Amino acid sequence: MLNNELLIEISKQILSSIQTIEKRMKTIKASEDFLKNDRNLERLDSICMQLVALGESIKNLDKVTNKLLFKKYPEFEWKKAMGMRDVLSHHYFDLNSDIVFDVCINEIPKLKKIIKLILDSPNNPTIILP
Repeated sequence: MLNNELLIEISKQILSSIQTIEKRMKTIKASEDFLKNDRNLERLDSICMQLVALGESIKNLDKVTNKLLFKKYPEFEWKKAMGMRDVLSHHYFDLNSDIVFDVCINEIPKLKKIIKLILDSPNNPTIILP
């Protein structure tokens, strides 16, 4: 059985991480910007930490929805988000700023849209699974 309260709480955590990433990306206009100075390298590090948190929260969403929720939103690559979390956590020195930039610019907005749908419609059976 799905715990809607837990689903909503995890979704709020994801939205919070997304908002933090968006805030930290405001001055980053290209992947090379991450490498320009120490401050931007710190931004890259902090964004990566948020991506790790997102990946972990996505794994938790998958668990609490019995692997059913993600099927409703195939436009987002859920497995890749979870995989990125694993790479950033376990192979940090393989970090690629181009990939991080691409994810932040192209994938985070897709995830935000889905999470907002979930949060804006907590009682809608087409959004939340029974």
